[in-house]
Amino acid sequence: MNAVIVSDLHLGSKYCRFDSLLRFLRNLPPGCDLVLNGDTIDRWHKRLLATHKEALDLLAAESFKRRVVWVRGNHDKHFEVEAPNKIEFVDSHEIGDLIFISHGFNFDKVMPFSRLFIVVFRYMHRLRIRLGAESVHVAFYAKKFQKLYEVLKTSIRTRAVKYAKEHGFKIVTCGHTHYVEDVVVDGVRYINTGAWTEAPIFYLKVTGDDLRLIEVSD
Repeated sequence: MNAVIVSDLHLGSKYCRFDSLLRFLRNLPPGCDLVLNGDTIDRWHKRLLATHKEALDLLAAESFKRRVVWVRGNHDKHFEVEAPNKIEFVDSHEIGDLIFISHGFNFDKVMPFSRLFIVVFRYMHRLRIRLGAESVHVAFYAKKFQKLYEVLKTSIRTRAVKYAKEHGFKIVTCGHTHYVEDVVVDGVRYINTGAWTEAPIFYLKVTGDDLRLIEVSD
């Protein structure tokens, strides 16, 4: 099984590396599946810019050439593509009995119980930008608070690995944290493909039993 896995494209966000995404989609290797591991859309209830809709149309067109699997994330779980063609929409995905693919928000036990903090944090971040600070995605700014961010990453990684081990998978891959990782925990390989809202950008290439995180030129 050959596949390419990406997560957190956040189409519709001004921070989406849109030009890099179009180049990436137009140069996908033949004969491989494309797995969109959640948060492909930034805000499911907002209308996309015409330019970003072009990427959706390209994804739908790709579904006639290859298998395209759209794993729902917390940002796009209610989103409906107008003309999905053959795109498959799922809550999680498996590649054989080797890899379990989940966006990761279902393993997140930190953010759902921190709503007030998140709302205040986002407000302060927007205020910083209005006052002249560098305009970056809120997740990029949150990484500056390393100890707090580590709590989120560890929570998701630990639960994802536990799920994979209990269900016989050797590898589990997630997104959600916007933080690229490739580590072995308790005998399970945990891979997070990061996000397309800040550099560096990565995708996971699966060729048989070989998995490699590959950086995309921005």
